[in-house]
Formats: sequence, structure tokens, C-alpha cells
Amino acid sequence: MRRLLILVFTCLLAASTAQAQQALDDRIDGPAAPVAPEVVNRDAQGHATIRTVRLPSPLSFDGSLSEAFYTDIRPVSDFVQQEPFEGQAATERTDVWVFFDDQFVYVSARMFETDSSRRVTSDMRRDSSNLFNNDHFAVMFDTFYDHRNGYFFYANAMGGMVDAQLTNEQPNNNWNGLWDVRTAQFDGGWTAEFRFPFRSLRFKESGRLWGVNFRRVVRWKNEHSFLTPIPQSYGRRGLTKISSAGTLVGLESPQKLRNLDVKPYALGSTLTNRRANPPINNDGRAEFGVDAKWGITQSVITDFTYNTDFAQVEDDEAQVNLTRFSVQFPEKREFFLEGQDVFNFAGGGSQQGGSGIPQATQQNPPNNAPVLFFSRRIGLQNGEAVPIVAGGRLIGKSKGYQVGALHMRTGEVAGVAAATDYSVFRVNRDILSRSRIGVIATRRGPGAGGGYENYAYGADANFNFGTNMNVSGYVAQTGSTNEPSPEGASSELSYRGAINWNADRTGFRLEHNFVGDRFNPEIGFLRRSAFARTFGSARYSPRPVGWRNIRKVFYEASYDYYEDANHDPESREAQGAVRMEFTNSDQWAFEFSRMFEKLDAGFSPTPGLAVPDGAYEFNQARFLYTFSPARRVSGTLQMTYGGFYGGTLREWTWRGRAEFGPRFLMEPTVSLNYFTTPYGDGDSHLVSSRLTYSITPRMFASALIQYQSSTDTVSTNARFRWEYQPGSELFVVYSDGRTTLGDGFLPPVENRSLVVKVTRLLRW
Repeated sequence: MRRLLILVFTCLLAASTAQAQQALDDRIDGPAAPVAPEVVNRDAQGHATIRTVRLPSPLSFDGSLSEAFYTDIRPVSDFVQQEPFEGQAATERTDVWVFFDDQFVYVSARMFETDSSRRVTSDMRRDSSNLFNNDHFAVMFDTFYDHRNGYFFYANAMGGMVDAQLTNEQPNNNWNGLWDVRTAQFDGGWTAEFRFPFRSLRFKESGRLWGVNFRRVVRWKNEHSFLTPIPQSYGRRGLTKISSAGTLVGLESPQKLRNLDVKPYALGSTLTNRRANPPINNDGRAEFGVDAKWGITQSVITDFTYNTDFAQVEDDEAQVNLTRFSVQFPEKREFFLEGQDVFNFAGGGSQQGGSGIPQATQQNPPNNAPVLFFSRRIGLQNGEAVPIVAGGRLIGKSKGYQVGALHMRTGEVAGVAAATDYSVFRVNRDILSRSRIGVIATRRGPGAGGGYENYAYGADANFNFGTNMNVSGYVAQTGSTNEPSPEGASSELSYRGAINWNADRTGFRLEHNFVGDRFNPEIGFLRRSAFARTFGSARYSPRPVGWRNIRKVFYEASYDYYEDANHDPESREAQGAVRMEFTNSDQWAFEFSRMFEKLDAGFSPTPGLAVPDGAYEFNQARFLYTFSPARRVSGTLQMTYGGFYGGTLREWTWRGRAEFGPRFLMEPTVSLNYFTTPYGDGDSHLVSSRLTYSITPRMFASALIQYQSSTDTVSTNARFRWEYQPGSELFVVYSDGRTTLGDGFLPPVENRSLVVKVTRLLRW
């Protein structure tokens, strides 16, 4: 009897605990749920709770919103401006409905327009960054209802699609979900129907509440409006402010889902490399590989890859680099992009709010802080591709913890790289309302047996206070086995602390960063070694009243100071800037910098010009003008004139965009750099252009052509991509590299490749 009573008591306690947890999960952080037939309830601060309903009848997924239930069920409306007049009612009406069934969540929107002829629709490529500059409608879901993590999606009137995953209110724009949208036109505006499969989203099992927000952008008015109020200080990042989102009630999400995705690929290619020893000419090959994703639960996901191939990835964009430091090119490989935010150390969340500075004219100093895990170290060695044999990744989230683990093995390439293992382990813990702490550990070692190993470990923290205050920092250390300590070496430690205030009118940042002379994260990236940096900046950015055609003015000052390992000054830059944003979204900026550089060793900014060691002090002035992205021809013009290591530098750079309708566009870059010094004269030029033709939002052809005078090379990368069904793709990629030093009209080919790759997504 005693055991029975204990068992009954235990069951009752577990049931009451489960009920209490469910009650906590069902607690609405905002206004009470609306009572039918109402679909939205707002409080005095503008917070909103909206009610979704099960789809009343089958939906014809065509974007036209012609079903009867769009008339029978009231829409959510009354959006609130973020720009240009924070807190005021939107001037263009938007009606929104949210439905669900056993497989999908649906969001439908009707965008009314006072003048449809002025609608901006200039792009339809999937995930094009330019889609933000179009008229569009966006959806944000906080599927765990934790006010810090989620997803957002948006589309323009041509059906162009963009999506991103949000972690601690920071976007990972490289995440690609499986979802769909259809759009249509009506007399007086346009409509859109979004369809999100439950299995493409991660959500709290048995959870009944989601966070939600919507955004409408009317580009010709430069008007951004939301379901709930968003501060102007967040700028174009307003949709990431999950903590200001509304609440979605009434959703009946699936309790259990089978989540197994297998994606095999087949590839055929031919390669020519006339610089190899011996030369390779039209060498053909065929390869097969597979990726798999298993959702153990809605919160724990594992990925596996075998014989990974990234042939479809576009070439890096060339850059003019006139410094003595290396350039950090971005990761573009899909396997590493997904989940990238989980492994981000001391970088995510470093900016809270928006800087408020026009993005196109903002010239931040190079980020010299070390990166403990930089995925481009895997599969690339000294610019050469190294085969990835296999790997796996696990990402889990539960009760405020987020865990990520990754292990990859690369194969051996004679004379380039030995077989190598790469391991990363990361844990984050959510604390307070929108803050987190975390730890990371990495290892790079031989693929089998003993030998040389490099490891790194560290802890970081990111605290957000209110809307505008952010405090962040990290401490990390590295080490290597079987490596003798160099004479005089002192530290394998690195740390940083920063405080950042980013309001709409005012802002400041203070930061101190230290990197020891033996700090060496070999799975990371270290642009600059052995330094102590102190940085400070301040901003005043009023919105003048009565200044015709001027939206905002920015006055800024900053000071950047570096010491070397001996505590001697190595670099410093004092900068003052004035920027202005017009009501038509044109922007201009003027910057003046006074710089000091001490070179312990000479360097060559371009072949044929050697700057010797020594101390140099010089001034530079820069003018920038950015044309509104709503124009057919837009971009940024930059002119720089001033000192350069005892001489002078003249720079003219144009990064532009020319639109020939919503399907065809050109993105040219021209950068001309001339310098005159006591050690010789030189120049470094870059001319490139990307041409893109979109056949549908899921099918496009593009070409990237680049010329660099510093290397006397011309490269071409042409790609055709067709997502013939969601998640399954066909790629045709042609690349070649040529030297301009040869004789004849056409530069001779040094290397060339043609790749055809097809993938197929299988889901269970």
C-alpha cells in the first residue's frame, strides 16, 4: 500500500508539474487573446495578440485571395510606421490573415496602393539582398515564443523570395527554408499567399503560442510599417526585433513529425589547368555524394555529409587590398552556412538596435578581432580545394540552452595538405530577457594517429539592456602540441570587452581588444596578430525639422589605437565624418582621417612597389555619394585623396547597379587606385561586373567577370541554377582564369572547368 501511495503521489506531482509548465507555456506576454469573431487585440502601447483559425475550406494556392473566407473572416490591419514617422499610422492599408491546417501555416496579405504605377519591383532572384529595396511584404515567426529566436520571410510582387533564421535577434541570411509564395495583382494593389510547412520550421513541441510580426515596405514613399511598433534605431533590421513582436494564438501545431531529409547528388566535370605540373587538359570525372538531415525532435537536428562537393558555389569577389593584412572572404558553402549562427563566437549580437547610419555610406574600421571558428579553414588550404571526406553536425535547443557540435574530415592532397580532422563544440545559454553566455572549444589535428594538434577554447557573453544598450565580451586561449615555444613568446590569450549605445539620435561605442603574440586559432581567422586595441566612437544624428528634403544628419567621431606586443604604438586613426540622408534615400558622406602606421617590416601594396619599414603619418579625405536603390541606376561613388606611406593616394571607386526590368540586371564595380611614393609609383585597379537574368524566382543565370591589375588576371564564373522542385536543384557552372600577360587579342587560358551537378531532395 505504501508503494502504491508513493506511486500515486508521484504521478499526481508529475501531472501538476506538467500542468504548471503548460500554463506557463500558454501565458500570453501581451494583450489577452481576441474573442471570435475578432482576430486582433491591442493594448495602449501597440502590443498585439492575433488569432489564427483552421483553414475553413480548401485554398487555391495562387495568390489571388479569391476564396469566400477572405470576406467572411476579418483581417488584421492598422499597421504602425517605423519610417519615416515612428509611431504614426501607415499611410497605405494592409490586410493580413493567418490560417493553418495539419501540414501548413498560411499567411495571406492584401496590399492596397494609392498609386500602383510607382511600385518598385526590380528583382526576383531568390535571396537577393536587393529585394529589401523593393515594395514587399514580410512575415516573422518566433516559433519557440522565447522573444529572441525565430525566422523571417518576405516577397515582392513578382514572387521574389528572401528568408533568414534569427538567433538572439541576429539574422543568418544564408539559411534556406522550404516554403512557397504566390502573388497576384488587383485593381488598386497586389496580394500574396505564403505557405510554410510545419516540418520546415523548428518549434516548441506542444507549444500553443508563437511570436509574430509583419512588415510592409512602400519603397517610393520610403515607408516601413509593422504590425507592432518598432524603434527607428533598428533601421532595416526592424523585423529582427523579436522582443517587440506580437503574439499568435489558436495554432494547433503537430505533436510529432517525421523529419528525415536525404539529398544525394551526381556531378560530372571537366578540368583544364595549364599551370599544374604536369599540365591537366580536359580531365573528366564523375562523383557522387549525399547529405542527410534527421530531426530527432523539433529541437534536436543532426546533419551528415559524405564526399561533400561545393562546385556550384560562386567565385569570391575580388577586392583591392592596399594594407599589409590578409582579406577575410565570406563563407558561401551551403553546408556550413546553415547553423552558422550557432557556432558564432563573440560576434553575434555585438550591435544592438541599428546604428542609424546610412548603410551604404558607413565606413567601419576593419574588424581585427580574432575568429575562433571560421569554416573556410575546412576544405581550403592556401587557396587550393581539399576534398571533404565526411562530416556530421548536431544542433539542439532545450530550456534556454543551445548546443552545437561539428566534426569534419578532409582528405590528403599530395604537396598541399595532409588528412585532417576538424572538431568544434559550442554551448550557449539564454539569460535575462535578451542576453546570453556561451563557451566554445575547437580542435584541428591529424586525420589518424598522433601528431601535431591545435586547439582553442573560450567563453563569451552578450548582454542587451533595454532597446539600445549592449555590453559584450569574450576571453579565449589557444595552444598547440608538439610545437616548441619560440624565444620571448609571452601569451596565448585573447580577450575583448565592449559597450555599445545605439539610439536613433545618439550613439557611442567603447571597446578594448587584446591578442597575445602566440594566440593562434588554426580553425579560425586572425587578420592581425599580437596587438592591444582601444577603440571609441560617438554619434549625434538628429532628424531636422524644417529642412526640406533632408531626413537625417549624422555627426561622428572615432579614435582607433593599436599597440604592439612591446606596448609601442603600431597604428592609430582619428576620424571625423558628416553624413546626410535625403528623403528620397540618396545619401552622402564626407570623412577626414589622420593616420599613423609603424611598419616593423616592409610590404608591397602592389607588385613593383615596396614600402620599407618605418613610421608613417598621413591624412586622407573621402567623399561618398549613394544613389537611392529605388532608382534604375544606383550605387555608391567613392573618391579618396591623401597621404599614403610618405606619398599620395588617389582613389575612384564605383559600386553600382543598373536594372533592365525585374529580370535582368548588371552590378558593375570599378576601382582605380594610383599612388606616388618616394619608393616608386604604382597602381592597383579592379574592374568587375555581375550580370544576372532571372527566368523565374527559382531559376536564373548569372556571370561574374573580374579583372585585377595587381595579378594581371581575368576570371569568369558563369552559373545556371534551377530549383526544379523545392530543395532539388540543377547547376551548370563554367569557370576560367586567364592571364593578361600573354600575346594576342584574347588573354590565354590558364585554367578552365565545366561542372554539371544535380541534387534531389527526398523527404520522409
